Amino acid sequence: MMGVLSILLVLMGNAIGGQSGAMIFFLIAMVMNFFGYFYSDKIAIKMTRSYPVSEAEAPELYAIVNRLSQRAGIPMPKLYVTPSDQPNAFATGRNPSHAAVAVTQGIMRILNRSEVEGVLAHELAHIKNRDILVGTIAAALAGAITMMANALQWAAIFGMGRGEDDEEGGGMFGGLIMAFIAPIAAMIIQMAISRSREYMADATGARIAGTAEGLSNALLKLESAAHRIPMQVNPASSHMFIVNPLSGASLMKLFSTHPPIEDRVARLRSMRL
Repeated sequence: MMGVLSILLVLMGNAIGGQSGAMIFFLIAMVMNFFGYFYSDKIAIKMTRSYPVSEAEAPELYAIVNRLSQRAGIPMPKLYVTPSDQPNAFATGRNPSHAAVAVTQGIMRILNRSEVEGVLAHELAHIKNRDILVGTIAAALAGAITMMANALQWAAIFGMGRGEDDEEGGGMFGGLIMAFIAPIAAMIIQMAISRSREYMADATGARIAGTAEGLSNALLKLESAAHRIPMQVNPASSHMFIVNPLSGASLMKLFSTHPPIEDRVARLRSMRL
């Protein structure tokens, strides 16, 4: 999927200014995402209004995360609490040494210990698998494609595009078609990459916890709660959570960053650990 994004990038760059056009816009996108990558933990914590929690305030939470971190072979991340009654959790940070895990206030009220362990193991799996890095690269590629599409559309409006007889550029008509199709395709691929990382985090998390039962049961409870208990969260940060905190909204599954819960549970229950 990352390869397809790269191909789209080259095609869009070629439509504007050859392969050098692709490189220019890719570099712009990388610069834009550089800041977000290195400060992803701080940005995520601020966007979700999460606050740090000490070991004295949450001894059970610290004990679970400490044990699971040792099993995962990664440093223990910083722990935060998100002020929401909806049970949910997310992980962020550019690498295992600069990571944070946040749980909502409602998660400990609804889930039992085994289910909490499953959720936290899933979040530690995101850290172990460096999913923030993967997501950042995918966002950079998709962002560059979208910027090139916008540039191509404006070029067409002001008549600054390549001529129809320019075989290298593929003609302005072909470029305009790419300008409309490529961003949609890039967004769908980016969403698919996000969904694939969720599946992988589920599998890795089950292995870290030593069982898939806790996580599978937790996912069912979390999805049910997400429909019943609203959560005030910036839609831009919804993809980080273990289940979509805005799942009560009517959204097309194709454009969702989260795989269907029933599919995730079925995969977990078919695992042999």
